[in-house]
Amino acid sequence: MSDYRNDDENKELTSQTVADDHKTEDKREDEYEKYCYLCRRPESVAGKLIDMPGNIHICADCMQKTFDNLNQGGFGGMQFLDLSNLSNMGNIDMSRLMGMNDIPDKQKVKKKAAKPKKKEQEMTLATIPAPHKIKAMLDEYVIGQEYAKKVMSVAVYNHYKRVLTDSMDDIEIEKSNMLMVGPTGCGKTYIVKTIAKLLNVPLAITDATTLTEAGYIGDDVESVLSKLLAAADNDVEKAEKGIVFIDEIDKIAKKQNSNSRDVSGESVQQGLLKLLEGADVEVPVGSGSKNAMVPMTTVNTKNILFICGGAFPAIEDIIKARLNKQSSIGFRADLKDKYDKDPNILKKVTNEDLREFGMIPEFLGRLPVLFTLDALDKDMYIKILKEPKNAILKQYKKLLALDEVDLQFDDSAYEAIAEKALEKNTGARALRAIIEEFMLDIMYQIPRDDSIGRVIITGDYVNGKGNPIIELRGVEPMQIEACATKQS
Repeated sequence: MSDYRNDDENKELTSQTVADDHKTEDKREDEYEKYCYLCRRPESVAGKLIDMPGNIHICADCMQKTFDNLNQGGFGGMQFLDLSNLSNMGNIDMSRLMGMNDIPDKQKVKKKAAKPKKKEQEMTLATIPAPHKIKAMLDEYVIGQEYAKKVMSVAVYNHYKRVLTDSMDDIEIEKSNMLMVGPTGCGKTYIVKTIAKLLNVPLAITDATTLTEAGYIGDDVESVLSKLLAAADNDVEKAEKGIVFIDEIDKIAKKQNSNSRDVSGESVQQGLLKLLEGADVEVPVGSGSKNAMVPMTTVNTKNILFICGGAFPAIEDIIKARLNKQSSIGFRADLKDKYDKDPNILKKVTNEDLREFGMIPEFLGRLPVLFTLDALDKDMYIKILKEPKNAILKQYKKLLALDEVDLQFDDSAYEAIAEKALEKNTGARALRAIIEEFMLDIMYQIPRDDSIGRVIITGDYVNGKGNPIIELRGVEPMQIEACATKQS
C-alpha cells in the first residue's frame, strides 16, 4: 500500500511541478514581446500578431503577403481557403517550427510598463475658456502675433460652442476652418500645438507634401484622419471633436505651366474638399493606407476643426504686382518700388493673391478665416529669448542649475543673438543653432570643474570676440571679472 501511495504522491508532485513550470514559462512570455515568425518584428512595431499552432505568431502584413502569393498561384495554383488541396500538408512537424521560432531571451525586447490613464474631464459649455482666457494662456508661451492669437482664440471658442450645442433652434452654425499665412519660423505650428494642449483635445499634425491623389505612391487624404484617430486612442467620438493641422499647405498649389499629371497639387486640394466641409469618410484604423487586412471605420468630419498653414514663398511678389496695378502717372502717383521695403506686405494678402499662387477657389471657400502672422524683428527675438514659460535660455539655465551653476546673460548677449538670428532669416528656429554654437565649450567644461559658481554670457563672447565672465565659488566676483577681461 505504501508503494502505491508513494506512486500517487510522485504523480501529484510531477503534475504540480509541470504546472509550476508552465506558470513560470507563461510569466516569462508575458515579460517579453512576441515576434513575427516571418519578418521578426516585435508586436509593438508590427501591431497585433495572429497566434498560430506551435507557438508561432505572424503579423497582419506578412499574413496579407502570404494570402496574396497563394491567390496568385504561388503554391501550385491553390486558391485561398481551398482546403481540399491541404491534404499533403498534414505531415508538417510543428515542433520543428516551434524550435525555429524560439528566440533566446537576450534577443527579445521587454514589454513597456502600461502607464495609468488619467481621467479626462469632459468638455462642456461651462468649461470652455472664453476667448480672452485662451489668448491669455497663449501669451504665456507665444510672443507677439497678437492679431493671430486673437483670431484663433475666437475661432476655436466659436467652433467648440458649435460642437457642443450641435444646433440652436433651426439655425445651423457653419464651421470656421482657418488658413494662416506667415514666413517660416514665425510660430504657426507652435500656436496650434499650444491651443490643443491647453484645451486637451486630440490634435493631428500632418504635412501636405506627403499627400497625393488616390492610387499613387504617397498618402491619401484619408491618412490625415488616421493620424487624428490615433491621437484619440482610436476613439471615433473623441476624434470627431479634434483639431487637424495641415502644414506646408502651399506645397499642394496648382503647378504652373506643367504638362505632367499633377498628382500632388490641384488633385489633392480637390480631395480635401469633402474633409473640410464635412462628410462621412472611411478611415483605416492603425494604418496610413487601405488594404484588405486593415479594419476600416467611418469618421464624420462635420465637427473637426481644420487649420491649414503655409509660408507661401514669393507670394509677396504677387501682392506687390496687384498693388502696383493701382499706381497712376503724375506728381502724386505711387512709386513702383513703394512696397519693396514694406516688412508687413504679407498682411495685405487676399484670396485673389492665393488663387494667383495656385490655390483653387473651392478650397479657399472652405477656409473662411484667413489671417497672417508677422515676421520676427529684433525686439521679438529678444522677447522670445526671455519671456515664454519654456524659453530656450531658461532651458539652458535649468541644465546648468542641475550642476549647481548659475547661468546669466547680459543685455549685449541678447542683442547679439537677435542680430545673428535676423541674418539667418529662418525665424525662431535659428535661435537654437546660434545658442548651441557658443554654449558648446561651456557645457563641456563646467562638469569638469566644481569650483565654478556662475557664468555670465556677454555680447562679445556670442560674437566670438571675448570670453564669458566666470565667477568661482567663494571668490569676489569683481576679481574674476577683471581676470577674464585681461585674458580676452
